[in-house]
Parts: sequence; C-alpha cells; structure tokens
Amino acid sequence: MIDRKALVSRHNPVIRGFDRYSCLSVGNGEYAFTVDATGLQTYPKEYEEEGVPLGHFSNWAWHTDPNPEGYRMEDFKLTYYETFNGRSVGFPYMPSGEMTEEYKFLKLNPHRLHLGRIQFSLKLEDGEPAPKEHLTGTEQVLDLWSGVITSRFQLAGKQTTVQTCCHPEKDMIAIHVESELIRTGQLQVAFHFPYGEWSRTGVNWGNPEGHRTDITAGSSASACLVREMDQTSVAAQILWSAGKLVRDGEDAHRFLFIPDPMSESFDLSFHSVPTISKAGAVNFQETLTASALYWEGFWSRGAAVELIESSDKRASELERRIILSQYLTAIQSSGSLPPQESGLTHNSWAGKFHLEMHWWHAVHFAYWNRHDLLENSLAWYGSILGKAQETAAFQGYEGARWPKCVPPDGVNAPCYIEPFLVWQQPHPIYYAELIHRITGSSETLAHYAEIVFETAAFMASYAEWDETNQRYVLGAPIAPAQEIYDHATTMNPTFELSYWSFGLSTANAWKEKLGQPRVELWDHVIAHLSPLPVVEGLYVAAETASNTFTEKAGLKDHPTMLAPLGLLPGCMVDEETMRRTLEQVVQQWDWDATWGWDYPMAAMTAARLGEGKLALDLLLMDKKTNTFLPNGHNYQRLQLPTYLPGNGGLLTTVAMMAAGWDGGPDLAAPGFPQDGTWTVRHEGLIKMI
Repeated sequence: MIDRKALVSRHNPVIRGFDRYSCLSVGNGEYAFTVDATGLQTYPKEYEEEGVPLGHFSNWAWHTDPNPEGYRMEDFKLTYYETFNGRSVGFPYMPSGEMTEEYKFLKLNPHRLHLGRIQFSLKLEDGEPAPKEHLTGTEQVLDLWSGVITSRFQLAGKQTTVQTCCHPEKDMIAIHVESELIRTGQLQVAFHFPYGEWSRTGVNWGNPEGHRTDITAGSSASACLVREMDQTSVAAQILWSAGKLVRDGEDAHRFLFIPDPMSESFDLSFHSVPTISKAGAVNFQETLTASALYWEGFWSRGAAVELIESSDKRASELERRIILSQYLTAIQSSGSLPPQESGLTHNSWAGKFHLEMHWWHAVHFAYWNRHDLLENSLAWYGSILGKAQETAAFQGYEGARWPKCVPPDGVNAPCYIEPFLVWQQPHPIYYAELIHRITGSSETLAHYAEIVFETAAFMASYAEWDETNQRYVLGAPIAPAQEIYDHATTMNPTFELSYWSFGLSTANAWKEKLGQPRVELWDHVIAHLSPLPVVEGLYVAAETASNTFTEKAGLKDHPTMLAPLGLLPGCMVDEETMRRTLEQVVQQWDWDATWGWDYPMAAMTAARLGEGKLALDLLLMDKKTNTFLPNGHNYQRLQLPTYLPGNGGLLTTVAMMAAGWDGGPDLAAPGFPQDGTWTVRHEGLIKMI
C-alpha cells in the first residue's frame, strides 16, 4: 500500500516572503479564503495589480448592480442566422469588441461577491502602519494532510505565528494567533467590507454609501454583522476567545478586533451566511479538528498515485502537480455549482462558470474514485433543466440546450461566441455514464435519465439532414471548441461530430438499460453523421477548415481535432489518421497560443496511441500556459494567474495513463513509457471511458 500521508506531506507548499503568485487558500468546495504571507489578507494591494488577488468567495454569494433601465435578457434584441436547411434561429449576439450599456449590464450581472477582507492591522512602535517591508522571516507552510496554513513572521524582532483553517461544512475560517505584538498593541484584526462589483478582486471601496454594515447582536465573545447591498443581503458571525470588536473610526464598513493585551494569543472565527438565522460559527479548536478529520479522510479515500521511485527526473514535479491539483480542485471545484475557471480564488468572466470547462474541472473526481464530488455539481443541471428546455424550444429544437457561460440561474448573457458553442452539450451524458459505470446501480440510471434523454433529444434535433449527401451535419451557425472560426459559416467541427456520436450512442444504451425501446431517430443520426473531416490524410478542425495545417491562423487555440481519440474513446476515428494528425500537431502547432487543458488533451491522445513518452512530453511541456506555480495553480497570463481546467485536466490524464482505458492494452500504467524509466504505483483509480 502507498503511504498516503508521506506521499501528500512531502509536497506541502512552503512559501517564503511575499510571493504574489503563490498565495495559499483554504476552503471546502463551496467556500474559499485566500491569504498573503501573514495568514490573512493584510497586504492585498501587493497581489491585486500583478499577482493572484486575495479572494473570499462562496457559491451562494452573488451581487447585481442597480438596474434603473430595467435591462432584461428577454428584451435583448436577437440576431437571426439561417441553419443548414434555411431555418431562421435567433441568438443574443453582440459583435466582438462592441459594448452597449445594456450588454454591459447583462454580461457582468450577477457577479460573485467578495465576502469581506480579513486582515491584520500591524503597527510600528510609533503607531504608524507597518509596511510589508518591515516584516522579516516570513514563512508559510500549507499542511495538506490537515488543511491548515501556518504562517510565521517577525515585526520589530517580535515573532507572530498564525494558523488558518476552514471548516469542511461551513463557510467559515478560523485562526489561532500567537504574538508578542498583542501586549504592545501592535497587532489587531480588521474586518473590511466592500461594495460589490465585477472585477478580478470583486471589491469596490469607492461606494461606501451604496451599502450598509450593521451590528445586530453580540456578546463579550461574539458579534453578528448584517450587510445590505442593493438586492443582496449577507451576514457574518464572529467569535473570539479574548478581546473586543469595535467600529474602526468613521468607516461604516470597517471593524477592529482588539485582542486582550494581557494575553499573547487569541482565537477567532468568521462565519459567512446568507442570513443571520443560518449562523452557526464554532471556535477555532472545533474547526481545526473538523478540518484535520476531513482532509485525512479525503486523502485516505479515493485514489493515489506515487512516482517517487521513477528514474525520470520529471517524476517529482509531476507528483507535486498531482497532489496540489487534488487539493486545489477539492477546495475550488467540488461544490454544488460548476466552478468558474479561477475557482473561488479570484473572479474571471464576472465569476460565472463556463459549462464547456466543467468536464475539465470535475470528471477527474470520478476517475480518482471520488464520484460524489462530481455529483455535487451535476445536480445543478437538474435545477436549470426547464430553462434549457425553453431555450431549445424557442430555437425550434427538441430536448434541452445547455448554456455556456452563466451564473446560478443558468441564463447566458449576450456574447459574440458563447451562445453558439455546443461542445458542452454532451457533457452531462458523459458525467452520468461515468458515474453509472462506477456505481452500477439502477438508481443512478433513474436519477439521471431525464437529463441524459433531454440532452440527447436536443442533440438529435440539432443535427440537420443533408438530403444531397444523405448525411447529418452540425452547423452553421456553430462555434467549435477551437474558437477561432466564424460561427456563421463553420460546419461539421471534428470534435463535436465525434462527441455527438458518443452522446447519442450512450443515451440509446441507457434506453436499453432502463428497459425502454431505442429511439430510432438517435440511431439514424448516429449511422448517418458526417464523417470526421480529413484533408490530405489528417483530421482538420472542421469540414469548413480545410486549411487547418496549411495556414498559420489555423494552428492557434485548442488542437481539438485530437479530442475524439483521447478525451473521447475514439468514436468514428481511424487510428492511423489520428496518429498522423498528432504528429503534425506536435510539430506545427503554435503552443504559445494554447491553454492549460490543451497539454493534457494532447497527452491523452498520445497515450491511447501507445506513445507513452510523447504523452509525458506533452503533459509536461515547458510553456507559459503549462506552468504550475509553487502553490499548485496552473498559470495562464497576467489577468488569469489561476486556471483550474489545467489542474483538472492533468488529474484526468494521469488517472488514464496509470489505470488505462476501455479497450486499452493490458499493461501496468499503459499510458506511461514502458522503458523502465517510470515506476508508477497507484491504487483506487477508475479506468477511463
């Protein structure tokens, strides 16, 4: 057996100094709190302009700006496009780069709400605020086995030690502080509450009149705060061991916790809730115990992969990425909503979640034998099923058409491309099939049957019959996963064709498993789908993108022509054609214009083709968008320093390479090189579809 505690603990992040790209987070999938080198959010400006903003977000906390004009999606003027057979379909289209007040409001609302900054108020001996440069000996360790961040620093030669943890079942952090600065009055804790706005940070300090923060109840060791902001209400309960809470001067939204100067330590808990009636804060020790029990259980159950005995010098780094990616996706992506691409660390795209990315965020949970964490967010599809059905019916289709980039209500805002994407459509079928393979239960079939069948009904009706060529076609208008093509003219993107075949085949297999007759239309679509487009022996991005490999413009973004054999099990694929295509992608693709999930996507294709060495080379390619920071986050660019699809994609790929896949070779770790350079010990992994 793998010594899981040793495996996990040897990759505990250790951060020294103020590394603005390596702040650490605690969380539970529904809620996360990100700290700087002090263990709280003491110096946020150091991280906001360039770095990872210090977020404090929950899945339930959203804010909508005032709407005096009464903008509504129902009133947005649609743009109509003709489908292949000449039917007119309306979309909420906004040309790229154009902006109206109506579009801006609908695009940026609602947005995730920052729950408040919790920071130390540190002072020099003369009472002036202490700049971060005066802090010395700063060191942080995230103990992954217990979920606790321990931070140490000195100010004026006086030592401070901070433990920060998150309750596994509450939107609550708790801290324990030991410091010589308490007796001298140089260390206090400030709670500062911003107005909401769409931005990476989610904070607006320039509108104090736009919201209220009131103390509604309290005692000698607790206080309850209520925030009112437009149509949003947020409450917080604060507990402490020794000290008092006061308003900080004239700032109506800032409070100070002043610890008892007769002590050199204190505990403090901060619980965020939608209403104060839901408050249930517990003290630091209870939170610490709950956190330790949860994380020991998390690491002990599910799967594990150990690479330490490998001779390849990259093994330690890959093992580090595996461990930290499990932690980060657990605290950011395992909750009741599909996550935004930057999780709960900071905002991106108004804090909304991109459903085409949900596969990359979450399927790994099931392959690592934690399918309950995938099911947490899969349940959300049921909550918006009615809206998805309405969208499909309005556009003249059957079933349910899932949106692309949405807040919890499932309504897609106007965009130049989002309303036209469809590769998110088969995802729920994939999730449900994967979960059923693990559970093998009739209850799973019954539970997800409606989502599977409504998804398939749309897919079948979306495919249009080409009478001349006796085939079904996809698009136009359609935006493929490689988003560089014109949605108005694109037809038959390669990945989407293969995914349509997989989705409809799986849905009809579910019909049989439930003792129902197969749907003849679905079988007819499967049998007559347009073939995957091939030009000069290579799969291209789409039938209308014949120049994929002959013009540089086609070699950017995602090489999704690889996905049918890799991410998918090879529906409609000729292996030798895919092998030639992979070779061309490796040689010609503009890898500097890719995203974090492109490397695992290509690696999965290489693995299925028996190219284990190439799979590792692709998975660990030295490119900016394949950078994994010291805290484990996949870096993309200045404005997107955290990108969880890259973490999730890595985990799915490693699981596949170690445990194998349907129809794969009967070898140990079949996706890894078989030359003896890699020793892969694993347990609990699920074979990939």
